[in-house]
Amino acid sequence: MTDAKSPVTADSGSAPLTADFPLPETGWSSLSNRLLVRISGPGTDKFLQGQFSQHLDEVVTGYSPRAAAATPKGRAYCLTRMVRDGDDVLIDLQHELADGILTQLRKYLMLFRGTSAEAVSEGRVVGLFGTADASSLAGDGLCELNQPGDTMAVDGGFLIRVESTADGLDRFELWQTGPSQVALNDANQRPEADWQASDIAAGIASLTDQTREAFVPQMLNWQHVGGVHFKKGCYTGQEVIARMHFLGQLKKSLYRCRLAKTEAPQPGAPVQADGRSVGTVVNAIALANGSCELLAVIRHDAADKQLSVGGYADVRLDLLPLPYAVPEREKNHQTDT
Repeated sequence: MTDAKSPVTADSGSAPLTADFPLPETGWSSLSNRLLVRISGPGTDKFLQGQFSQHLDEVVTGYSPRAAAATPKGRAYCLTRMVRDGDDVLIDLQHELADGILTQLRKYLMLFRGTSAEAVSEGRVVGLFGTADASSLAGDGLCELNQPGDTMAVDGGFLIRVESTADGLDRFELWQTGPSQVALNDANQRPEADWQASDIAAGIASLTDQTREAFVPQMLNWQHVGGVHFKKGCYTGQEVIARMHFLGQLKKSLYRCRLAKTEAPQPGAPVQADGRSVGTVVNAIALANGSCELLAVIRHDAADKQLSVGGYADVRLDLLPLPYAVPEREKNHQTDT
């Protein structure tokens, strides 16, 4: 793969990220905020089975589902995807959370002699907008990648179909795991912010320092993007996660919203209605049209009210469609009425 230009990062010394509007229909983004980690050794599946919400029997050649790792209280500290690579499993982590996540996981990994979790030194994740670049990588095999999670091996890594946006934009990820370089046209490189905006438009949450361990996975709609397997055995946090599902206790979930402000609110900012907090911003991105889009966990019984974000009380927070259904909202609405 050709060397990518270094994208602007949203740290204290850089300008806030702004995504193009509308989102590009073709092109690619180098996702510098993602770290690939390889789990390898004789205890790989047993270790992951005990820590993540996904059943390892579902992680097979050709299919790479999402997963979450949670505390004993069921609070997610890691949102990821699992890719089968021979006897190993690859996961991706947010760079800012990676050290903490690996420290947490290695507390349990110590029980599995000869099994390790190490960053892929030459690993890289690239987001692909539309089908043009994906087709150049997969050829005729692209027709086999029909659903999110469908995966095929390509030169130097794996091509994965991920969730489309609410507007129907096809998206793929290239997980590069070795020294082999896949050539992509530098002229088609898009800002990393565009991919972050496409994740929001697809209803895919990511955690930050401010929101780590703040939500049960279902509050982030993780079950609706295939990230929670409710029929697997025990794993850390499973009792809370399963109880919330089977007893119908989910009272809040992830909403996609628009705010008519040029500055995106920070993760962890409160969502308010009638002067009280009814939710929390999870991810947000400023758009080139002068607005911003965000994902927020909001109480179902407050979603019909006039919403705002802390610090922007005079600006209405408008709800936008997600590309998937969240039936718990309807169930809660019927119960409340």
